[in-house]
Amino acid sequence: MADSAPGVPLRVVSYNVHGQRDDTTALATVVRQLAPDVLIVQEGPRRFGWRSKSASLAASLGLVVAAGGLPSLGNLLLVNLRVRVTGVRHQRFPLTPGRHMRGAAYADCLVGTGARFTVAGSHLATDPVERPEQARLFKKEVQAAPWPVIAAADLNDEPDGSAWCVLADGLTDAAIAADRADRLTYSCANPRRRIDAVFVDPRITVVDYDVLDTPLTRRASDHFPIVVDLLLPTTG
Repeated sequence: MADSAPGVPLRVVSYNVHGQRDDTTALATVVRQLAPDVLIVQEGPRRFGWRSKSASLAASLGLVVAAGGLPSLGNLLLVNLRVRVTGVRHQRFPLTPGRHMRGAAYADCLVGTGARFTVAGSHLATDPVERPEQARLFKKEVQAAPWPVIAAADLNDEPDGSAWCVLADGLTDAAIAADRADRLTYSCANPRRRIDAVFVDPRITVVDYDVLDTPLTRRASDHFPIVVDLLLPTTG
């Protein structure tokens, strides 16, 4: 952790919300208390009525929709009004018959007058055969980002897995940077695995990292939220 480094502060939360199938009041309370500048959601709205459902979810959390939903198969990027979104992109991974189609969402953002960054969110397959290729496709787009990148995902993989290694290569694992790689993210009922992660461009400073395990988060989803405090470089 480095709380004396120069930069523009940004709070990022990555959260698999389990399709909003759990206690949505608890979910809203958790996120509002964390007060993120950027919320990277997995298992957000992706089917009929996804636009209004995404907007309603964002409003319940005190945020607005930046990108995602159906075009990215349920990956959703939400921001507060401090963050200006300057561009968005969506990605769909090749469909394996009989499996869920998956994808990713990207938003180019600006905070203040000169801190630019790209945020990317994805949710990789549970199938170990599909995951590595999805990770490669996601990483390719992450590497092409025009600004220092913040990439978060439910990888359905652990740090020694091939998909995890693909995405982590050349980026900073926020948990390791904060010396908290022992914090497990799944499941809330029986925490045994770290399958959710936030990776950042080496130019971004990790100030703090936590996985929030509380009675409220155990009601809100089957994954714990990750909260990361960052310092962004001024990019001009």
